[in-house]
Amino acid sequence: MPSSPVSSPVKYTVSVRSLCEFAAKSGDLDTRFTPCSTASEGINGHNIVGQRRPAGYQRELALCGEHRGLQVRGRADGFDSDRTRLEEFKTYRGDLQRMSENRRRLHWAQLKTYGALLCRDKNLRRVDLTLVYFDVVSQRETLLHEHWSADDLETAFQRLCETFITWAEQEAVHRAKRDASIDILRFPHAEMHLSQRRLAEKVYRTVQHRGFLLVQAPTGIGKTIGTLFPALKALGKQEFDKLFFLVPKNSGRLAALDALRSLMANPSAAALRVLEYAAKEHVCIYPGRSCNGDACPLAKGFYDRLPQARAMAVTLSLLDQAALRQIALETQTCPYYLAQEMTRWSDVIIADYNYYFDASAGLHALTTEHQWRVALLVDEAHNLLPRARAMYSASLEADSLAAAMRAAPKSLARQLARLDRTWQDLELNNAVTYRVMPAPPEPLLQEIERTAAMIRDQLAENPDTVVDEASRFYFELLYFNQLADSFSAHSIFDLSRSELHPSGRVSLCIRNVCPASFLAPRFAASSATVLFSATLAPELYYRQLLGVPPTAAWLDVASPFRADQLTVRVISNLSTRYVDRAQSLDAVVAAIAHQYRSQPGNYLAFFGSFAYSDQVARVFKIKHDDIAVWQQTRQMDVGQRDAFLQRFTSDGQGIGFAVLGGVFAEGIDLPGTRLIGAFITTLGMPQINAVNGEFQKRMQQLFGRGFEYTYLYPGLQKVVQAAGRVIRSTRDAGTILLMDDRFVQPQVRELLPRWWEVRCS
Repeated sequence: MPSSPVSSPVKYTVSVRSLCEFAAKSGDLDTRFTPCSTASEGINGHNIVGQRRPAGYQRELALCGEHRGLQVRGRADGFDSDRTRLEEFKTYRGDLQRMSENRRRLHWAQLKTYGALLCRDKNLRRVDLTLVYFDVVSQRETLLHEHWSADDLETAFQRLCETFITWAEQEAVHRAKRDASIDILRFPHAEMHLSQRRLAEKVYRTVQHRGFLLVQAPTGIGKTIGTLFPALKALGKQEFDKLFFLVPKNSGRLAALDALRSLMANPSAAALRVLEYAAKEHVCIYPGRSCNGDACPLAKGFYDRLPQARAMAVTLSLLDQAALRQIALETQTCPYYLAQEMTRWSDVIIADYNYYFDASAGLHALTTEHQWRVALLVDEAHNLLPRARAMYSASLEADSLAAAMRAAPKSLARQLARLDRTWQDLELNNAVTYRVMPAPPEPLLQEIERTAAMIRDQLAENPDTVVDEASRFYFELLYFNQLADSFSAHSIFDLSRSELHPSGRVSLCIRNVCPASFLAPRFAASSATVLFSATLAPELYYRQLLGVPPTAAWLDVASPFRADQLTVRVISNLSTRYVDRAQSLDAVVAAIAHQYRSQPGNYLAFFGSFAYSDQVARVFKIKHDDIAVWQQTRQMDVGQRDAFLQRFTSDGQGIGFAVLGGVFAEGIDLPGTRLIGAFITTLGMPQINAVNGEFQKRMQQLFGRGFEYTYLYPGLQKVVQAAGRVIRSTRDAGTILLMDDRFVQPQVRELLPRWWEVRCS
């Protein structure tokens, strides 16, 4: 009988699952979809298996053991003392032979770890280990047995622990160095102006006291560095695990990386580990290939090479896309899934909103699973509202159903036809293209659930018979059903048909109107949160729609810019309303040309749509063909966007035509003479259409401000963002022309920045 190791002071605690996932995972990366049991099916399956066991069988057996300061704990599913048999239950559906090898190895590693802890606890010399695979459909059990000695289990257990301890000790050293480097971290620029200092002080106190803060601060004052620096300073003092800097666009991610590079330029302050978490399509080395060992060489043996890649990654302070790609190529690992692994071991993670706020967001899942203490910095937070609405909306298109029906095997065809008939019962007559219903009808939801279940079972039993169209439709059904389960006043259910094809089939949509109830739990999972933007007014609008806790503080940072830096004029005898646009062309062209000729340089002209931009540009080029004009076009790629911005040189002259609310209306920096003015030809309000009409009704019901919440506030937010491109520093000067008579209305004027001195002409 092996003697139990001498106990030592506990330095680290880890679950059996986490220990094995870190130290025992091996084999290929394989992300091919294999239907698995749901959480409720898993719980029910465990109960069924347990109930089948004889009297005296011990279930949910708590086990704990220590090795060199590492405490490992967990609950084994069951122990039969009469047979000295320890069992681990795993639920599944479909063909057990299709379960990936790395999952099987992980299951055995967990069971052997429990076996080692059991032998210690009960002074056993040997134990039978049994993996019980329970099919949730047939409710049959498949039992896999192995007979192990306590000595061999102890050796395997200690080997896992030593691997983890080596890493844990390394990470403890890193954590100490990180906190020490944060302590000496200094602001990277010569000075912090008064507005930026006020911002930094409030962010520091918010993170220090684990609070929630909304910040409205003018464009151009340096919000990125002004939030990152104080948040980092508070991070080490308050024992936070991680800082998430969340952005809506690539430009925000790049700005955050630049700010962190400047902060870490001092070698003594470079102990931070920063991860840039990019989308899979941006980093994939073999695009178009499936993520499994049969299709991609970087997936083959991924978990066998992951320790080497991970060890290389932790030697770097900045894990941006280039660094991750280099490590991936040297170690033959996948850069995207290497980045996923490094989220566990990084201090600062820069990522898109969806990685934390989406329904299946990985960063949020890891935060709750590991109980991380995280601080959230949410950049350009006015974008969180439309992004969250999209995240928590789902649609079903008739074309997707038709494609699934054409490709489906006979075993699915009948059920898809049933869903099709139920769908047809909701059809609109030819005179109607849009209709709202109080909720998704129960017969429809029943057929959706049945269809999803049948496709899932087909994928489990005969995956080769299910083509991509059916698989995609399956996931659409799942998410639609998930949102239907939580359907409430925060969403609307509608039927719509394209006006271009009035005889076509309708689309079904659950549209989120107010994402507050979905976002609030995400905020609650963080230890401190700061939402910041140049346009977070009115305060109540964002508090109500984003699910901000009532205790959240508010800061409206005064502008460091002087009124004499910016000339703001309203062309008050002009209407650019949709119905007046054809008559407005000559007046708009004349106003733009007059300003340009009085002060030549680089300007941006913002329009409410591509169509209006094209109309004005056409007239402008005819009347003023000596003035250079370049236009934003639909679906510009990265190269075309860069080319558009490169026209704005310090000594350049011309006018860039762009769409308000588009990629050039926020998040771009054209300081000095690269941009000396902007023409804004619209209030930016959303189109008046059937969908927005329903949004207005719901906003009126929920908050009593239907027009303001649907049209006015979203529109003026775009105006202020676009205007903010002009003044980027206290040395800049420029001109803004607001070209619509509505800009003189009091309720519009009060939404414009306070430091502007607006004149009418």
